[in-house]
Amino acid sequence: MFNAAINDDPTVYAIPIFIACILVEAFIDFRSRTKLYHKKDSAASICMGLGVVVIGLITKTFYFFVFSLIYQFRIFELENTWWMWIMLLLADDFSFYWHHRMSHQIRFLWAAHVQHHSSVNMNFAVALRQSWTEPFYKFIFYCWMPLFGFQPIHIFAMMAFSLIYQFFQHTELIRNLGPLELIFNTPSHHRVHHAVQHKYLDRNHAGILIIWDRIFGTFVKEDQQNLPIYGITQNIRSYNPAVIATHEYVSLWKDVKRAKKYSDKLKYFMYPPGWSHDGEDRTSNTLRKQL
Repeated sequence: MFNAAINDDPTVYAIPIFIACILVEAFIDFRSRTKLYHKKDSAASICMGLGVVVIGLITKTFYFFVFSLIYQFRIFELENTWWMWIMLLLADDFSFYWHHRMSHQIRFLWAAHVQHHSSVNMNFAVALRQSWTEPFYKFIFYCWMPLFGFQPIHIFAMMAFSLIYQFFQHTELIRNLGPLELIFNTPSHHRVHHAVQHKYLDRNHAGILIIWDRIFGTFVKEDQQNLPIYGITQNIRSYNPAVIATHEYVSLWKDVKRAKKYSDKLKYFMYPPGWSHDGEDRTSNTLRKQL
């Protein structure tokens, strides 16, 4: 079962599809001169993606060990039925939503997740700009699932399906999907998530289903009169994968050293990005109130 979970990872088999989509989108971009792609930016994104593949060899092994250990103490016995897969999708997507939302609300986690947001473009190559450090904590948000009876190999399969689905949200070529926008995460919803305008900050955290954002009050619709501008509030202007992977940790450490009180030092780790011990509040909630 362990070998099946690691060696038969659906995301590995999806790589040729990812590459084909990037090439097609880049060709369309070249012909239409829409400037969706920039060589250095795309190269950096692809390098980040390759790094995650290598890191995944370690983290996925650890995930499987932890999930299998917890599964031994499962509360329920869930058989491999169609309704189990529906429940699994909902459980996985719920877990992803809170993992994703907390990665925007806790600065130490944001230091990992910001790597994915560091591009000023929106295209399929950006989908590959995955964090090198996020995999080391992401599993925490899924640990309840094996306790409730979901088999580790099934959890792995659904996490992979979610990742593949989310790849296709990173594009500007698909504008609106009509009624599907009500239930599913779509390119339109995810463009909002990557935007830097204050009204869009920390919104639309969905993986597959946008219903979680609608339920928990984090949904914002893409405004055709105020189209998303991509990146982070302070763009790093570097295509070096090492800089992309570490720049926010460096910034966080500088802020921690500035604080005199140990309580403030801890707050820099645990409070939202933009919080400052000197009273300057640039958190997303505060910025939205200024609109």
